[in-house]
Amino acid sequence: MTKLNVKVIPNAKQNKLVEEPGRLKVYLTAPAVEGKANEALIEFLAEHFKIKKSRISIIKGAKSREKVIEIRDARPASPARRVRNESKN
Repeated sequence: MTKLNVKVIPNAKQNKLVEEPGRLKVYLTAPAVEGKANEALIEFLAEHFKIKKSRISIIKGAKSREKVIEIRDARPASPARRVRNESKN
C-alpha cells in the first residue's frame, strides 16, 4: 500500500503529472465540479501507473486541491513508491 500527496490543478489545458519533492502535481482538464476532477484524477493515475482504478482511492482531501491518495498493491519500482520514500526524508 502506497500513500501519495497530490496537488490537483483542475481546468488545465492538458492532463499531465509533474513530480515535486514529496508530492505529485497533477494537471487535469476536468473542472472541479460535482466530483469530476476527482474521477478524472483516479482515472489519470490508474492509466499512469498501469493499474486498475479500483486500486486507487482518495483518503483525504476529497473537496480540496491537496489530497492524499492511497494505491493498493503498487509495484515497488513505480514512481509512486519513489515519491512516498522521498517524503519520509
